[in-house]
Amino acid sequence: MLTEFFSYAIGFTAQILFSSRTLYQWLSSEKQKKVVAPRFFWQLSLLASFLLFVYGYLRNDFAIMLGQSLTYFIYIRNIQLEQQWKKFPVFLRWFLIIFPFLIVLYYYNNNTLDLNKLIFNNDMSANLFALGIISQILFTSRFIYQWLYSEKKKQSRLPLGFWIISLIGSLLVFAYGALRADPVLILGHAFGIVIYSRNIYLSSHANVKIHK
Repeated sequence: MLTEFFSYAIGFTAQILFSSRTLYQWLSSEKQKKVVAPRFFWQLSLLASFLLFVYGYLRNDFAIMLGQSLTYFIYIRNIQLEQQWKKFPVFLRWFLIIFPFLIVLYYYNNNTLDLNKLIFNNDMSANLFALGIISQILFTSRFIYQWLYSEKKKQSRLPLGFWIISLIGSLLVFAYGALRADPVLILGHAFGIVIYSRNIYLSSHANVKIHK
């Protein structure tokens, strides 16, 4: 019971941070009447991803861990593009880089879980597992798109395609969370769906102005 409470506490903290970064980004965009990517957005993203990765590990949820492992280093790269990475203490930079690998080493060396148990969770059906993986990959692909776009521009940006993928992926993750009765995923993505929709409007409106 204590472990479950601890895992939910970490999960909700992660989602609060994710929601805070999204709210901060949205308010900044509303103020400028266009979609912007504030520097603090990426720092909050990295911290939230760190916590949600731990939450996925404690919940034995492969889909959550997979999603975070794919975006974790993209957050770091965006912080580098914003020229903020070197402002972190050296020991913290090294810890953040090796953290995912430390989790994997801990996971195998303690031999408390095996790969089959992690992936083929008895608590969910094959269809639900597939939905979780597909939704997380799609939701995560938004940052792969964003990263490639930003590398091309040599600046951290949040293009229209990022928000469209975010909305579709978030709807699927929300459905997965509802079917799994996971309050962390449900609350986090219910908030995100609203913000993603608004950013799609702001991005589309800005593109219309550019082409006029």
